[in-house]
Amino acid sequence: MSALKEPTQMETYTFTLIVEGPDLQAEGMIDSLFEAGCDDSLVGSVDGVQYVEFDREAESLEQAVLSAVDDLESVEGVMVVRLADAGLISMADIAARTGRTRESVRLLISGERGPGGFPPPVTDPRSRYRLWRVVEVEQWFDTHLSGELTHTRDDHIRTIINAGLELRRHRPLVSTEPAADLQTLVGL
Repeated sequence: MSALKEPTQMETYTFTLIVEGPDLQAEGMIDSLFEAGCDDSLVGSVDGVQYVEFDREAESLEQAVLSAVDDLESVEGVMVVRLADAGLISMADIAARTGRTRESVRLLISGERGPGGFPPPVTDPRSRYRLWRVVEVEQWFDTHLSGELTHTRDDHIRTIINAGLELRRHRPLVSTEPAADLQTLVGL
């Protein structure tokens, strides 16, 4: 007698995808999105940037996001360019998530307090508005400050999905065949 496999628990994942292409709010496009399987989404635009916010039921975040990308891109001309929550965090976000003051976080970042070695920002370190990768900051807190800021598998998945979407979007702009060094860098 074979063992019955337990059904996997479905969860609802909320995320926002940034898209390019035709005006998704134009007449007929909402119907096209609905027919494509995006009946669990809301469409919007801010300053010319179109987005589609999903509450998608799936077994995992990656399954939810990748199925939403497939559904959106089945509509002619639509291309998903990134996940809105790119896994980036500001100093204010770090402070809020750890219960620390901004000044306390600034001192950790500068190395004036704590063990040092805070991850570098992904934006220009000279900029007033710096951003860090959530997973790197969380790993630093796990290692050095007993996990004040915890990360989840989904944080890593968001980072990987965004990297894939960015690579897919920019690769054709470099050349039809990337140099061997670039292929090695990204593991192609």
